[in-house]
Amino acid sequence: MSYVDGFVMAVPTANKDKFIKHANEGDSVFMENGATRVLECWGDDVKSGKQTDFMRAVNAKDDETVVFSWVEWPDKATRDTGMEKVMKDPRMMPEKNPMPFDGMRMIFGGFSPVVELETKH
Repeated sequence: MSYVDGFVMAVPTANKDKFIKHANEGDSVFMENGATRVLECWGDDVKSGKQTDFMRAVNAKDDETVVFSWVEWPDKATRDTGMEKVMKDPRMMPEKNPMPFDGMRMIFGGFSPVVELETKH
C-alpha cells in the first residue's frame, strides 16, 4: 500500500503565481526521488468551523489562502529514502527556491493509508 506526506499552509493570496512557481520547481525533486504523484491544491471552498478548521490550523490571515498539498509514494521505505534525498537537494534550499509563505505556520506529516478507494477509467 502507498504512503502519503500531507501539507497545509497559509499562502498570501497575492503570491499565488509565486507559489505555483515554487511548487513546480520543488515538486519535481519529489518525483525524481520516488514520489508517484504530487498535488498542490489552492483553497476555494474552505469554511470556518465551530471549534477548529484549516484556517485556524495554520493561523491564516484575511489576505491568505489555505493550500492543501500531498505527495504520494509507493511505500514508506521509498518515502523515507526519497525524503532524505529531497531534504538534501540544493533545489529545495530557501536560497534557491524561497517559500512565498510563512513556513513556520505550515503543518505536515506522513500518513499510512488505511482505506483506499479509486475508480478505474
